[in-house]
Amino acid sequence: MLPAFLLAVAMLPGADEPPAPGSIEEASLLQLRQVRRVYVDRLTGGETAAQMRDILIGSLAECRLFVLTENQERADAIMRGAAEDLVFTETHQSSDSINAHINLGQGRTSSSTRGNYGGVGLGENESEHSAERRHEALAAVRLVNKDGDVIWSSTAESQGAKFQGASADVANRIAAKLREDIERARKLK
Repeated sequence: MLPAFLLAVAMLPGADEPPAPGSIEEASLLQLRQVRRVYVDRLTGGETAAQMRDILIGSLAECRLFVLTENQERADAIMRGAAEDLVFTETHQSSDSINAHINLGQGRTSSSTRGNYGGVGLGENESEHSAERRHEALAAVRLVNKDGDVIWSSTAESQGAKFQGASADVANRIAAKLREDIERARKLK
């Protein structure tokens, strides 16, 4: 009985067609609007990912969008993803050089000595070396509902902001994007 029902549903007009992108986005926003409690899972990406998780939790707490929980069982959605915070030195080295040398000579030694000699020399050399300490952070996160469906995602990267480090800037960008999308969700229906 059940396979016949599934076959009938599959034969309905439009059953083969994927849903329109607008309807998928609207459905995700409606699910996002229902989220009240979020668990932030460990982020992949090495040692710095654990620090990024803590900074992200702080940024989300400041937004007061939902209750953040350390109990995954109680969460309506789980935030998962990856993050990296890199500090490195970028070096640049260049060298320019122009040189020209001309020497002429003629000589003879005997009872009467003759000689013609000349010389011209030019030279220029310029060398530049610079080393700059760089700090970059990036994160890609997603909110997943209890069924395992992704209802929201975002990616952010930063080289740092004027008054905060790269990791804090990335976390704040993600929280701001989430706040913006929740506001869009609240305006639906």
